Amino acid sequence: MATRATVPYYKQNRLKQLRAFCSSVRAGSITEAAEALFLSQPSVSLQIQALEREFGITLYERRGPMIKLTPEGELLFQLAQPLVEGIDKLHETFAAHYGRLETGEVNIAAGESTILNILSGPVKQFAERYPGIRIKLHNVTGRDGLVMLRNDQADFAVGPLLQPTQEFVYRPVVTYHPTLITPLGHPLADKQTVTLEEISAYPLILPPAHLSTWQLVDGAFRQHNLSYNIALEAGGWEVIKRFVELGLGISIVTDVCLTGDERLARIPLNEYFPNRSYGVVQRKGKFLSPQSQRFIELMESMLAGQNDEQIRK
Repeated sequence: MATRATVPYYKQNRLKQLRAFCSSVRAGSITEAAEALFLSQPSVSLQIQALEREFGITLYERRGPMIKLTPEGELLFQLAQPLVEGIDKLHETFAAHYGRLETGEVNIAAGESTILNILSGPVKQFAERYPGIRIKLHNVTGRDGLVMLRNDQADFAVGPLLQPTQEFVYRPVVTYHPTLITPLGHPLADKQTVTLEEISAYPLILPPAHLSTWQLVDGAFRQHNLSYNIALEAGGWEVIKRFVELGLGISIVTDVCLTGDERLARIPLNEYFPNRSYGVVQRKGKFLSPQSQRFIELMESMLAGQNDEQIRK
């Protein structure tokens, strides 16, 4: 008489062990992972230790409360994370394959100008099509957005990615142009073209130095052996535009932030600065839910026509 094979105990608990391991990596500590999983800290530790015994490896360098992965731990995390996410979102994925994309959540990291000028249309249309899906917009820029992706606090980011990286995947969607903005009536306002030397004579308003725009501006002036004066550092393009309108300085922006309603003069700077592409940034190996995939598809479809218009200009 045939007997039914039993599943080994360690395999029955492997998903719990992998979930505990991945959660600890994302949280940066076993204690925080235990809180996120509603488990005790010893329980999470035991699950991770069982995983180490099964694979015959050490996952962490145990030096204090914060987690530092070994090379073996890094590899297992890269392999396990999309599997755990896929299992945890299996119900939503199954429903989506049958056309029932009714619930769930989409977490997007993006800067203020990106949210206002790129994402507002797609967010509105997505919300109308899928009212049961919650959209969370995290207003962060640059490296803060990458940190959120690294920690799985956002599904994907929308914005520029100036430097290639082994950790993230970038897919450009739409392109914008470098532009000098000045107050109306400024000595440069009526010019069709300007040089960096002319710009250097006036105080600049720029984003903080750790952001990509400041770095591009600084690099261009250095390349031409020109000095420049930053009169004001301000976070957010809306703030910068307002201070330029008030006559506190001029600024070099990407025209993604310009709507045409501002009381500003606009002068193209393509001769000195590259066009800036904005697109989707994902962590490599990240499992994207059907909700996130559908949002990205809708956004790319809506922005394709806008990109064609930008190219014609």
